[in-house]
Amino acid sequence: MLIQLTINNFAIVRHLNIELTEGMSVITGETGAGKSIAIDALGVCLGQRTEINMLREGQERADICATFSLEKNTPAFQWLQMQELQDIENPNECILRRIINHDGRSKAFINSIPVSAAQLKELGQYLVHINGQHASQLLLKTDYQLRLLDNFCAHTNLLTQMRADHQTWQALQYQVETFQQKVTENEARKQLLQYQVEELDEFNLRPDEYLALEEEQKRLSSSEQLTTLSQSTLQLLSENETVSIDSLLYKATQYLDELCELDSRYNNVSSLLQEALIQVQEATSEIQQLASDIEQDPTSLYEIEQRLGQALQLARKHHVKPENLVELHRCLKQELAQLIDFSDSEEMLIAQEKAAYAQMQATALALHQSRQIGATKLAQQVTQSIKKLAMENGEFFIELNADYNKINQHGADNLVFMLRSNLGQMTQPLTKIASGGELSRISLAIQVLTSDRSAIPTLIFDEVDVGISGATASVVGKLLRKLGQRCQVICVTHLPQVACHGHRHFTVEKQTVEGKTETKMTALSPQQRVKALAKLLGGSKVTDSALANAQEMLDLVS
Repeated sequence: MLIQLTINNFAIVRHLNIELTEGMSVITGETGAGKSIAIDALGVCLGQRTEINMLREGQERADICATFSLEKNTPAFQWLQMQELQDIENPNECILRRIINHDGRSKAFINSIPVSAAQLKELGQYLVHINGQHASQLLLKTDYQLRLLDNFCAHTNLLTQMRADHQTWQALQYQVETFQQKVTENEARKQLLQYQVEELDEFNLRPDEYLALEEEQKRLSSSEQLTTLSQSTLQLLSENETVSIDSLLYKATQYLDELCELDSRYNNVSSLLQEALIQVQEATSEIQQLASDIEQDPTSLYEIEQRLGQALQLARKHHVKPENLVELHRCLKQELAQLIDFSDSEEMLIAQEKAAYAQMQATALALHQSRQIGATKLAQQVTQSIKKLAMENGEFFIELNADYNKINQHGADNLVFMLRSNLGQMTQPLTKIASGGELSRISLAIQVLTSDRSAIPTLIFDEVDVGISGATASVVGKLLRKLGQRCQVICVTHLPQVACHGHRHFTVEKQTVEGKTETKMTALSPQQRVKALAKLLGGSKVTDSALANAQEMLDLVS
């Protein structure tokens, strides 16, 4: 619960230090005195948005600090543990601080550790619930109605399970959709690969075949030139008996034989010429053999050129060089072989998605059944409460329907808060039938009933009794005091019938100091409290009868 709130230079507050305890605390004061400023400052400390006009005029920064006492195993205690923001030396206490600078920027701290405003807000939801002046208008919104019913039912585990089941189903649904898209893409790729591989299989180009075909095509297309050049070469080498290389070398070797007999130094030259003669004779023989193999075969040439043309066409189609077609063929066959048949995996995923949907439906059904029970009880209790709040003939109902084809993270339920204001009237939704005063009373009754089930330790009611007076206000005070026996209640009110039920009483006053307006909040003693209540009863002039009436109100409460 909130045990201390310190405010510096916020709005018209120069300095304020409030110490609070358990039970019900009431805050009263004249209109415009700043009764709600402390609540606004606490809201900022709990992560609400800051604005530059929140700064007290002429000041460089505003500083708000709220100290809470914590019990073990509460949501706030566990959150601090998980975020590693606990005060190790004093784990049962938590200090929130917010600083607003003159440039509009702010700094946030939890136990002196810098944090984001979002973290403050996340922790704040476990510490304080503020019921503002416009809470009754929220009552007209269906999502808020559902949240109130869930608070009353206190089925947190079911809500957590519902969110988890919905998230699991959505994730599986996305996986199925993604998988099916992948299967479609995979099938298209597989069909393309099958066509390409079959085409290359049919062409059946062998390794190095393209280069060999190029060589053969070149040979066949140059057969005439090859024959002519071969014959000319043979003429030079041996066929001319008088001037051929062969005959000339032979004569030279004969001369060298004679030289060697006369001078042995010619032996080496003789050997070289003998080898040259042998090489020429071998070359001549090979050329004769090659020349004899030369053929002019237009049919073979045509077939080779056709195959080369097909290879070039396929190469252009696949954007590779012709000599790389064999490697491409191998890679495409390998990719085709590696493509997975997704049918079994798809069936398994679809089965998982259906199972998750069935689980989500089961949780939604359990949540619906819990809400049905809670809706009946809440409607009965609200009806009892509003009858005490000057709505003697009023009856409150909750219309709850489930559509399991439209499940979301909150379940499958649609609900409407219904009211019959007077006997003989039809039951209608609150939005159509409830007046402002009726709406305010119903809202207060529901807030008290639902807050009783909440795990939040501190509940703040900021002038939620607007439009209520007299005996009805006294009932409101009793409800809030009863609630204060189970959790900490802070109530900003202008009604003495409500204020007298508080365990403690604070008053807010405006004053002028050095030409500037300041708001001051004071905890009242029993005697001061009587006077404050008398002032609420009788206005600015406090009479003896007003004092006696105020004392009587306090005596009746205690």
